[in-house]
Amino acid sequence: MIKVIDYGLGNVSSFTNAYKSLDIKCELAKSSSDLDNASHIILPGVGSFDYAMELFSNSGLRDKIEEKVFEDMIPILGVCVGMQILGDDSEEGNKNGLGWIHGSIKKINGAIEKDLPLPHMGWNSINVDKNQSLFRNVDSEKGFYFLHSYYFDSDTHQIASSDYPNSFCCAVKKDNIFGVQFHPEKSLTNGLALLKNFSEI
Repeated sequence: MIKVIDYGLGNVSSFTNAYKSLDIKCELAKSSSDLDNASHIILPGVGSFDYAMELFSNSGLRDKIEEKVFEDMIPILGVCVGMQILGDDSEEGNKNGLGWIHGSIKKINGAIEKDLPLPHMGWNSINVDKNQSLFRNVDSEKGFYFLHSYYFDSDTHQIASSDYPNSFCCAVKKDNIFGVQFHPEKSLTNGLALLKNFSEI
């Protein structure tokens, strides 16, 4: 059973609707007991880094999620700010991240230098590292829908990148922990393909 963490941030119903269209079982998790039968976990997020960390830390879910991720080795997918809080820290705020994947969140300064608008909003193609099961049957040229001003700076754990205007990391992986900067729940057929792939990991 896929569980979408409902801690007050993110398009949680978009994920459940997407999995319903794929005929894959998916439910929201608002309490620790909701995670008992989780086979996969999705950690969504929108807005600022510090606010996301505050809500997640106060949700009462963190200990159970860490047990599932690090002891039971359940796959987890962080999306947008849900990906960013997997890191160590952010230029956007002062709070520490979860530190599950080493890396810092940095502003897309290249966009400012080239007079491009921030946030970076809309569809962008991606460049996928070889043999990444998360991106099976995904049209990388069509890409995904993005909405962000910051990115996860991690060369060690990067599995895909995009350009705005410079190359930036848009997906990370460490063992059973995955993160994507874009919004698969808003990315039509590519998004559905990625969510299906995640359910099969």
